[in-house]
Amino acid sequence: MLDVQHIEDGKKIKITLVKSPINYGDSQNATVKALKLRRMHASRELILSPNLRGMIHSVRHLVRVELAEGA
Repeated sequence: MLDVQHIEDGKKIKITLVKSPINYGDSQNATVKALKLRRMHASRELILSPNLRGMIHSVRHLVRVELAEGA
């Protein structure tokens, strides 16, 4: 997994849900929903910001983070 703490803000990243948020508590389930990852292996490309970095940190065991193509 890519460590988002060492990526500068404004870069485009790809987030993929690789583990189900079931049985991980309501706050982590809500974070996955806020990232709009609805199904297993669903991916989104987002621009990294401090808010997004915190969300990824709270569910880092459920998602895979990569630099997006052309970032």
